[in-house]
Amino acid sequence: MNVLITGHAGFIGYHLVKNLLARKDISVTGVDALTDYYSPQLKIDRLSDLGFDHSSGPVSEMGNHHSYVLNITDQQALAEVMEERRITHVVHLAAQAGVRYSIDHPDIYIENNIKGFACILEICRQIDCKHLIYASSSSVYGGNRKVPYKISDSVDHPVSTYGATKKCNELQAHVYSHLFQLPCTGLRFFTSYGPWTRPDMALHLFVEAMTQDRSIEVFNHGRMRRDFTYVGDVVRMVEQLLAQPSLEKLPYRILNVGAGRAVELGDYVRAIEKSLGKKADIIYRELQAGDMIETYADITETLDLLGPQTSVGLQEGVDRFVTWYKSYYGV
Repeated sequence: MNVLITGHAGFIGYHLVKNLLARKDISVTGVDALTDYYSPQLKIDRLSDLGFDHSSGPVSEMGNHHSYVLNITDQQALAEVMEERRITHVVHLAAQAGVRYSIDHPDIYIENNIKGFACILEICRQIDCKHLIYASSSSVYGGNRKVPYKISDSVDHPVSTYGATKKCNELQAHVYSHLFQLPCTGLRFFTSYGPWTRPDMALHLFVEAMTQDRSIEVFNHGRMRRDFTYVGDVVRMVEQLLAQPSLEKLPYRILNVGAGRAVELGDYVRAIEKSLGKKADIIYRELQAGDMIETYADITETLDLLGPQTSVGLQEGVDRFVTWYKSYYGV
């Protein structure tokens, strides 16, 4: 199995590649543009931790595994890499992330998320890819009020450009699955967290502020609920999807990838306080445009397909992040 991971220097991508590198039956090829939406150094450090060294150029080899600094919108260059590496399976995680950033920069999301995915789909069709797994998002549920969110729920009312691009990705995949029998699995990720997370995520922002004795901003006066899902649980499910040849015969599916529980933001903050051993100075704010009040996944279909799943508890997951944060930043 020759697997392409797009966005392999990203948060989830890094953890997935780390797991796959430990296996003997998989050859990993990673591509990432190393954009500056957040610190490129963090992305480079993730790659270095995986064993890839890009100090001398855009290509790094490590045995039968390869890492490329490459933008997925460069369709010709990406096609050459995928053909040369004889890619059989694709996990597409590369995207412009961030709900709030998408409100003021919609063009970046259309370019990277919609055009970028179009490039992936077209190349997968040309190389007869056995299975395309791609990242969607809980953001597609948008203004839905009924929870938990089920795959069968309407996703016609996203409340951010980011969410709209992810809904578009699901439609793009459906077209290619229908026309070209390309097996596609879309994963609606719910608030992943853990070591190496993005600096713009609440966990990173809160821990950074609290270790520096600064206040933290909590929106909607704390009346927010999230289906916090530990990143290790997320990548385990992706691995299980890759490991099932039977899924390559089913042309199109969507799955929720979450812990299947909604946690009050206040409980999240209290877990951080316990891990750091200090109280947070909280400034409460109004709900921000594009934010969803609650995300909560119904993972029935996922469990039916993959079987029972274990999950890391919230306190343990937060503790693991804090341990990593202190080590990485020298706190």
